[in-house]
Amino acid sequence: MTENTPVDLSAMMRQVGLDARAAAAVLASTPPETKERALRAAAAALRASVPVLLEANARDLEYGRDKGLTTAMMDRLVLNPERIEGMAAGVESVAASDDPVGAVIAEWERPNGLHIRRVRTPLGVIGVIYESRPNVTADAGALCLKSGNAAILRGGSESFHSATAIHAALVEGLRAVDLPETAIQLVPTRDRAAVGHLLGGLDGTVDVIVPRGGRGLVERVQSDARVPVFAHLDGICHLYIDAGADRQMAVDLAVNAKMRRTGICGAAECLLFDRAAADAVAPVVTALRAAGCEVRGDADIQAAAEGVVPASEDDFGHEFLDTIIAARMVDGVDGAIAHIREFGSSHTDCIITEDDATAGIFFARLDSAILMRNTSTQFADGGEFGMGAEIGIATGKMHARGPIGAEQLTSFKYLVESTGAVRP
Repeated sequence: MTENTPVDLSAMMRQVGLDARAAAAVLASTPPETKERALRAAAAALRASVPVLLEANARDLEYGRDKGLTTAMMDRLVLNPERIEGMAAGVESVAASDDPVGAVIAEWERPNGLHIRRVRTPLGVIGVIYESRPNVTADAGALCLKSGNAAILRGGSESFHSATAIHAALVEGLRAVDLPETAIQLVPTRDRAAVGHLLGGLDGTVDVIVPRGGRGLVERVQSDARVPVFAHLDGICHLYIDAGADRQMAVDLAVNAKMRRTGICGAAECLLFDRAAADAVAPVVTALRAAGCEVRGDADIQAAAEGVVPASEDDFGHEFLDTIIAARMVDGVDGAIAHIREFGSSHTDCIITEDDATAGIFFARLDSAILMRNTSTQFADGGEFGMGAEIGIATGKMHARGPIGAEQLTSFKYLVESTGAVRP
């Protein structure tokens, strides 16, 4: 089937859900070694498919240019041999990670004779809706399989051909170990109405939705979904340079946190300077501008460094995903905390300081999903956390927070045993 094949969309999506539910029943009891072999075979298939993947990606890039995608969005869309190798290595990393299914979270004995275990169990069927990054196809498929869940993947229209080629490699992995090919399904159409069907839960066959994309996508998912959602709206990441910061470290971290890759959700979007660290402003701004970044600052920042563009109030709390960063002077760690509480998105926030007490205050009083000290926010990534890969960064407070890896895609159940205990 191609994206142009006429179909009864409702019937097609209903069947996708039924097939996923049947596959999930098989995956729930699939041995860890079988899942690992499937993932290693999928990684090998990705490496063997480089020419096919590049050709598919070229078609998507042409579509993206015609669609007028931003530079950041085009960067997310690009595949090259290095990124394909990164995908394959990520799948292998997931394969090598501990299998969460069946892991004992807690175990205890009761005076009434009950032996109780709380163990991890798959969620069931996970719908993943994402935009231009084709690598999410590999990450999401691998993590769902590792955690014993069936996956229904719906990539963005701009990555349709790339996602289809990547999905084909994942299916090769499933086929290699005789697992149901419907364990990882890719919605085979660009029709936006398919998203609505998926958000409706496909007649109760979908257990959770994970959106990965911009604010428009995530807001729609949170508004329309009839099943639970793991989501974040924005990656408005802050870098606070404290009076106790090592000045060279501040320069190095600011440049890396903003400029390593500007189009990812872990890219820094706002610099906060302690007034007592005003001497750090000029070196940081100079380094950022030399790296090609536009710095939009308040009056204090403009007075402390050359070449700063006046910031508007809308620049604070804004996810640029571009070579632009906002900057503001604040009154110590309390001022930084107040700013982040007002303008942050509970994603990732970092303090640069050598002062342990100040770092402790920052960690204790903020409740972002990820808090860092003296670390580039670009490390806000499941792979860097040792999870192999991630589906996304969750900023809510229910079930999962931060990078969503295989373990976060499980729930738990209680296993209770006794030697014939009866309740009086």
